[in-house]
Amino acid sequence: MSGFFKSTIGRKVAMALSAFFLMFFLLQHFAINILSVFNPDLFNEVSHFMGTNPLVQFALQPVLIFGVVFHFVMGFILELKNKKANGVKYAKNNGAANSSWMSRNMIWSGVAILAFIILHFIDFWFPEINTKFIQGDWSGVHEGVDGYRYFHELQEKFVSPVRVGAYILAFIFLALHLLHGFTSAFQSMGATAGRKKTLQTIGKVYSIVIPLGFIIIALFHHLNYNH
Repeated sequence: MSGFFKSTIGRKVAMALSAFFLMFFLLQHFAINILSVFNPDLFNEVSHFMGTNPLVQFALQPVLIFGVVFHFVMGFILELKNKKANGVKYAKNNGAANSSWMSRNMIWSGVAILAFIILHFIDFWFPEINTKFIQGDWSGVHEGVDGYRYFHELQEKFVSPVRVGAYILAFIFLALHLLHGFTSAFQSMGATAGRKKTLQTIGKVYSIVIPLGFIIIALFHHLNYNH
């Protein structure tokens, strides 16, 4: 088994599996965050549950961090291997696919997404770690904030137009990354050519709707922040 994952095919399979995991997480993350647009109280309740549930905090969260790190490290490894192999690109498909901007620039869109993840961690994850594990405050409330603090904190992050612009740009890169990566992940797992058109259609819907949804969330809170 270890020999399989040291091979090029094995690395592509591992890359695809991590991609599936992260795409599922992205969908779940969007489902929670979109609640902040339609029902702030429910968003607060769900956020508090996720933020204090032991299974999420001590089991799923470390797995997520590992998945993010693994996906990007494996992506860089594959890119380096491909460059050494006379420039053969990861998940090589037909000529039309290989001529697309997305397939040629997966590494650069990945770097942009990684930079966004670091910003996102600074905005949300690091403060949560400080509040819960350093300060020992698991109450989910802050002085001067009615009810749970999560909706208020989310709105505060999108006050700055510069930060909102950075988020929008990051989600555009995410959409471009997904437009190629979604189908490539399935092909790496052995999806047949007969299903390629269907997968491309599903991939386009996912790759556009989810990033666009996050952009709408950022703009909504930026435009509706109550000082």
